[in-house]
Parts: sequence; C-alpha cells; structure tokens
Amino acid sequence: MAKLRSIVEEEKGKLASTMIGGYRRKAIVTLVKTWMVVSAETGEARVEDVDKHSIMRRTGLPARDLRVLDPHLSNPSSILGRERSIVVNLEHIKAIITSTEVLMINSSNPFFNRFLQDLQARVPPSNNVETRKRISNDGVDGDCENKPLLGEKTHDDCDDYSNNASEGIPDDSSNNVDAAPKQLPFEFKALEACIESACTCLESETQKLEEEAYPALDELTSEISTLNLERVRLIKNRLVALSGRVQKVADQLEHLLDDDNDMAEMYLTQKLNDGLLDQTSLQEGYNSTFDENLYESDESDSVNDKPDVEELEMLLEAYFAQINGILQKLLSMSEYVGDTEDYINIMLDDKRNELLQVSITFSTINMIINAGIVVVGLFGMNVHIDLFDGDPDYKFWTVFGCTVGGCILLTLVFIWWGKSTYLLSE
Repeated sequence: MAKLRSIVEEEKGKLASTMIGGYRRKAIVTLVKTWMVVSAETGEARVEDVDKHSIMRRTGLPARDLRVLDPHLSNPSSILGRERSIVVNLEHIKAIITSTEVLMINSSNPFFNRFLQDLQARVPPSNNVETRKRISNDGVDGDCENKPLLGEKTHDDCDDYSNNASEGIPDDSSNNVDAAPKQLPFEFKALEACIESACTCLESETQKLEEEAYPALDELTSEISTLNLERVRLIKNRLVALSGRVQKVADQLEHLLDDDNDMAEMYLTQKLNDGLLDQTSLQEGYNSTFDENLYESDESDSVNDKPDVEELEMLLEAYFAQINGILQKLLSMSEYVGDTEDYINIMLDDKRNELLQVSITFSTINMIINAGIVVVGLFGMNVHIDLFDGDPDYKFWTVFGCTVGGCILLTLVFIWWGKSTYLLSE
C-alpha cells in the first residue's frame, strides 16, 4: 500500500512538472515576436524571431518604451529619443532605430512594403560616404594604391596633388570636397524614411477622402435624401478620425522641434563616436596630469552649451510643413462640410416654415368650416321661428348661399391679412 502511494505521488509530481514546464515554454513563446531587421552596413532586410528581453538588451530600451510599439494597444503617435536608439510609432510604422540597424514590426499595410523599399534605397549611399571618408583619411599614398571610386582622384591626380602640395600651390579639388553636402547619419535616414512614409500614407488617405467627400456633399445639396445623408455621415466620421491622426503627428513633430534636448538625444552615431573618443582620452589621460579646476570649468561650459541640432531641425521642419499642409486640406474639407450642414439646415428651416404656413392655413379653413357647421346646426334644431315660415326651398338655398359665401369671404380676409403681416409667403 505504501509502495502504491509512493508511485501515485511520483506520477503526480511528474505531471505537475510537465504542466509547469509546458506553461513556461508557452510563456516564453508568447514573448517572442517576429521583427524585420534592416542592417546599416548592407541594407538587406531579414526576418528575426527575437524575444522581449533580447530586444531590451540589444537596443537599451526599457519595457515601457516597447509597449509603445505593441500593435494590440492604441498608442498615440510618438517619436522617442533614447540613449542608444530611437522609438518610432507613426501610423503603420512601428520601429526601433539604432546606429547600426532598424528593427520593425511587420505590417499588412501596403505602405509598409514601400517604406521598406525606400529605407533599403537610402542605406547604400551611407556606405559609399564612409568608404570615401576612410580612403581620404588614409593619406595620399594610401589613396593612390586603392582602386578609385566614381568621382575620386586617380593615381595621376595624387601625383599632381603631391607636387602641388610640395610647391605650395593650393588644390582646387579640396574646395570641391568641402563644398559637397554633408551626408546624414544612418539613424536620420531611417527616421526620415519613417516620417516620409507616414506623411505619404496620410496624404494618400486625405486625397482619397477629398475625391469622395466633395461630390457627395454637392449631391446632398441638390437632393436631400436618406441615402445621401448616410454617405455624408460616414464621410464626416472618417474626416474626424483622419484629422485626429494627422494632428497627433503634427503635435509630435512640433514637440520635437520645441525641445533641442530631445533632438540631441537622437544623434546616435555622434554619441557613439563621442563615447569612443572619451574612452580613448581617458586611457591616454592615465599617464598624464592635468589641472582639476580647469577641467571642471571646461566641463561646466560644455554642459551649458546649447546642443547643435540644426541638421535634424531642418529635416523635421520640412516634414512639419508637409503635415501642416495635409492638416490644412482637412480643415478646408471640414469647413466645407460645416458650410454644407449650414446650407442644409437653412433649407430644412425653409421647408419647416412652409409646413407651418400650410398648417396655419388648413387650421384657419377648418375653423371657418366649423363656423358654417354651427350655422347649419342652429337651423337643424327643432325650434319653431318665423324664419321657417314660407317656401322651404327658397329658405334653404338662401341660408346655404349665405353660409358658403360667408365662409369664402372669411377665407379671403384671412389670406389677405396673412400676406399683409408676412405670416404667409407670396
């Protein structure tokens, strides 16, 4: 009996451990999500199944920032700059941007595929720029040994440059390099692709809504019917929802433009380079001495300096102007809807006034007819008076004619009075 009891207890323990293990495996599986990853080095997109904690270690984000990207939650549009990454939640774009890659949650929106293609098209130029910078920093002799890129100096050009440098003659090619526009870092290119895709999506929906709204409103003004009213009601609901989405994106861009510190947090590549330089300077500083007071004064000056965010500010201002243009279109459409509603209300008020006039007219005619009925009722009473004496036919037609004539006269008098007092329309 004791042996049987021990066997039962052992089987219960195995069953419990199996259930707990299965629950843990299920919990771990639920934390894993499929991410689309675009590398900054190659621009290739790949699909990775990464769990929540790996994403947190990989991007340095807290759990609350990852909740912003949860597609099951209704989170407002937001762009968050963090120490090692940028969190973007704009329309169909839910992405985490780092200095080396972009992690995105797959979306069924057709604009997502266009965004992915646009992002991949923006990546290769950054690699060419980095290669060109690396080659230019290696020196003249190193440049001459490498294969020249498109637009780079050849071996003969390097000889001319070295000869000109030895003779003290300035080289015009250096001016061309300095005049070349500064390339954006990878995180700004990815951020620009995200904002541009969101603006394109909102502008497309706005254009589609315009194509449906204006004809429906014009048709409603020409014919007020239940079908037209229902169409306009649905269009107005879409307009309100779309205006709210566009306003959230505009508010987020405006918030970023108003706060230089938030924009400075988005310079991921610069912060990474500065961190490497700080580590190098600290390693070199172990073998040297410096004045502590001077270091503290320099540090305080660097803290008080305003961050240079002109590059990102110009990028955000361009799309802020675009999103404001979309918002103005929606406001114009909303005003047109409001004007149409006012026109419809005026028409309904006019119809309502006409119905009131008809009601007053029929009520007055009914009162006049009732007055004639009262006269008929008086003559129908079983009371003998001198008026009943004589020829009955003559008396009957005389009373009938006087009653009808009086009713008609009263009706004409009422119509004249109503028009003279503007109670009845012409």
